[in-house]
Amino acid sequence: MYNQMVKKRVPEWLNSSLWSSPPSAPPIDDDRTQRYTSKPSTATTTSSDSVVEPPLPVPPPSSVRAEPPPEPQPADSISDHEDKAAASPSPEEFSRQSQLLAELSKKTINVRELRKIASQGIPDGAGVRSTVWKLLLGYLPPDRALWPLELAKKRSQYKHFKDELLMNPSEITRKLEDNGTSCDSEESKSKGLLSRSHIAHGEHPLSLGKSSIWNQFFQDTEIIEQIDRDVKRTHPDMHFFSGDSQFAKSNQDALKNILVVFAKLNPGIRYVQGMNELLAPLYYVFKNDPDEEYAAAAEADTFFCFVELLSGFRDHFCQQLDNSVVGIRSTITRLSQLLKEHDEELWRHLEITTKVNPQFYAFRWITLLLTQEFNFADSLHIWDTLLSDSEGPQETLLRVCCAMLILVRRRLLAGDFTSNLKLLQHYPPTNISHLLYVANKLRVQLSG
Repeated sequence: MYNQMVKKRVPEWLNSSLWSSPPSAPPIDDDRTQRYTSKPSTATTTSSDSVVEPPLPVPPPSSVRAEPPPEPQPADSISDHEDKAAASPSPEEFSRQSQLLAELSKKTINVRELRKIASQGIPDGAGVRSTVWKLLLGYLPPDRALWPLELAKKRSQYKHFKDELLMNPSEITRKLEDNGTSCDSEESKSKGLLSRSHIAHGEHPLSLGKSSIWNQFFQDTEIIEQIDRDVKRTHPDMHFFSGDSQFAKSNQDALKNILVVFAKLNPGIRYVQGMNELLAPLYYVFKNDPDEEYAAAAEADTFFCFVELLSGFRDHFCQQLDNSVVGIRSTITRLSQLLKEHDEELWRHLEITTKVNPQFYAFRWITLLLTQEFNFADSLHIWDTLLSDSEGPQETLLRVCCAMLILVRRRLLAGDFTSNLKLLQHYPPTNISHLLYVANKLRVQLSG
């Protein structure tokens, strides 16, 4: 029985030389600011039951070679990406761009068709990625006529959240005074201060009551300081997020505002380190929308899309649920089972022979949606696929993680505990189309 398990036939496509060694890292080719001039054409659609697959990638050279080290990330800015985008968009990208524009031009958008097109990657010319992500996350309704009203309502609601939740206790007491709830002397009023005798107990800075606004403020301060530290560490290699420029600081302030508002509205979760990494791609994409009105409202739009994104993963950030069926450990176990189903030989070598616990590498992969494993532009491409799955991002995420293991299977099978752990904690550069192609094959096998 044991021998039968070990010799379980591996799918032929896994043994292809295509996966023997990952291709070298492609140059950072951020097409977010490209402007396509082709007019939308009528998209040729396939049956809704068919699985959309990217073209078969070109096999790497047959010679075995060592993995190239990751290319150092430049101090990224939007212009930096433009300078590096020397290669023209491929015919497939032009075609996909036209299909997306044609779909977005309809009065009522077919979200199912949009998911099918976007799952292959979004060539984000003319702000396409920004609009598509908002649709995929349910922030924009399919009926375009409803967009102005819905956006105005949401953006007004976010402004209200900020006005109420980002106010410090001194401002709150001053607001109470302005509303006539305090009886202060004319002198105190002229200074904008409450006389000591008329400050309610719950509004006094030394009050320790649970309902005290000052007590709550001091509790919030620790979280706010943590958010501030994490936001300043977000993508330090990109001028958009980091540096002393006013532009970078304004972007940091926006990220901080969103995370603080979220923490206060969700006391059961508050803020957990890593949320800033999930927030960054959304804000970056929305802030770079060429539509000035949309770019100006990026903070509000990002907040609601962040809430929607996190709704499918919030249990991963709740420590009390770590060991439950919805917690992060359960999700990591599902990844382990998925690998066993598709490549038992690799699963056995990793978890039994070399004893590499998947928690050692998969915890970060899953909780941060792979934002730390690839360069920023590649992460956006992966997110196109994650957000396009009607089942939710988590199922696709697990398939992508499984595909990551399969892509380096020969190196893993030849490695020991130390080398395998190092490889998986510092995943080598790879072609993202290869990776998503393998992940899609896993879906096909399961459905078949």
